[in-house]
Amino acid sequence: MPSARRPHDDPAGDVVRWAAFSCLLVPVVLVVYGTSFGGAAVATLGLAAVTAACRVLLRHSEKAGRSAAAVLVEDRTAAAQRGRHSRAGAGTHRGCHGSGGMSPHD
Repeated sequence: MPSARRPHDDPAGDVVRWAAFSCLLVPVVLVVYGTSFGGAAVATLGLAAVTAACRVLLRHSEKAGRSAAAVLVEDRTAAAQRGRHSRAGAGTHRGCHGSGGMSPHD
């Protein structure tokens, strides 16, 4: 059974949803407490603009974070593979102590 995407799996989406809720709630509160409809409308437009900008920045940072993580994994994988391959070298570091001359065992 495929797992359904739960709301708490997307923290940036949670922030955007709360910001959208605030964009609706703040003007209502402002009007209830005596601010003009025009002032509430300006506040709503300002909050909507800030919410949209934050959403764009959050999505951009998520993509950049995933890209950086992918590069890091690739670098680690490549380094591990180089490390494995370099150990299979010529043998100069695998017990050969001489400089090429005759040893007493030869």
